[in-house]
Amino acid sequence: MTKKKSSTMTKKKSSTGDPATPQLVATEPLKLTQFAHGGGCGCKIAPNVLEEILAKTAPAIVPKQLLVGIETSDDAAVYQLNADQALVATTDFFMPIVDDPFDFGCIAATNALSDVYAMGGMPLLALAIVGMPVNKLPLDTIKRILEGGESICAKAGIPIAGGHSIDSLEPIYGLVAIGLVHPDNLKRNSGARPGDKLILGKGLGVGFYSAALKKGLLSESHYAAMIASTTQLNTPGRALACLAGVHAMTDVTGFGLLGHLVEICQASQVSAVIDCAALPMLANALDYAEKGCITGASDRNWASYGGYVARPTKHLTAVEQALLTDPQTSGGLLIACAPEVVTEVLSTFLQEGFDHATVIGELSAGKAQVSVVKSKTLAG
Repeated sequence: MTKKKSSTMTKKKSSTGDPATPQLVATEPLKLTQFAHGGGCGCKIAPNVLEEILAKTAPAIVPKQLLVGIETSDDAAVYQLNADQALVATTDFFMPIVDDPFDFGCIAATNALSDVYAMGGMPLLALAIVGMPVNKLPLDTIKRILEGGESICAKAGIPIAGGHSIDSLEPIYGLVAIGLVHPDNLKRNSGARPGDKLILGKGLGVGFYSAALKKGLLSESHYAAMIASTTQLNTPGRALACLAGVHAMTDVTGFGLLGHLVEICQASQVSAVIDCAALPMLANALDYAEKGCITGASDRNWASYGGYVARPTKHLTAVEQALLTDPQTSGGLLIACAPEVVTEVLSTFLQEGFDHATVIGELSAGKAQVSVVKSKTLAG
């Protein structure tokens, strides 16, 4: 993979001493992540803090046409237009998780569109959200970020039809994504049923990879794998939503697998069992975690959702625990489906190039909690 590197530039007086003719001299390659205190979905507000903030806000107006709002922390808002169409609206943006500006734009756009697919929808158009330290970043770098986002939207077959920009202290990029879904095919996180199987569409470990990247430990091949995963549009969501046996769907992002699974359990009033040994992972993800490449967001997620894990958890190593809460930027779809459609769900994923998709657990009647078992030794 060839990456176009940006460089910081410094002014130097000409050899004639004429200050009116400065020369631009390249210094070290510019690193986008140096301008941000967090990156990707890992810079979300901690779940418990967000819950406290939202609890203190005034009650929202809820028209009857609003099919999905904030009540179950679902992926997008959905507003019914008529008997055959409902509008899907969402927004996602964050600070750089990688240093390459084009890759950053691609990842941010893919992540934003994912919420539309997770509701079973088809994207229609997007609006860009742009915040940049314009006095610190070369304009060409900012342009490359926008080009990355445009390239992903082109793959999705939609335009970026507008947006808004501000001069900010840290680079921020993302999209407002608008889509359509037939009301009968809308998939909430609240429709899961006892007996459903849980299927995860992408490999875990993006947070481990991003932490390794910041420490200069991530190999080129693993960087390429990270980009391939985080820029893979969750297009199977639309086809899966048409299957009657698919009962609930969400995407795994900043709150990690555990956080988003807990949201399904809470919204659907079910209990989950997941097999830690069955979790799909990016290559050598656990090796990086063993070297200390774990994000702070993983700990924050455990502080918010660890209480929902059935005890005892002594059989889990620290790294395995971190895997459950590792923040996934542009992560995979998490499906709750009837056992009889598992083969069709996996086939749909495979047909669209999602070779990590696998069954990771099942749901049962009971309170909202997650039991973690290990059918065999967990390997990276």
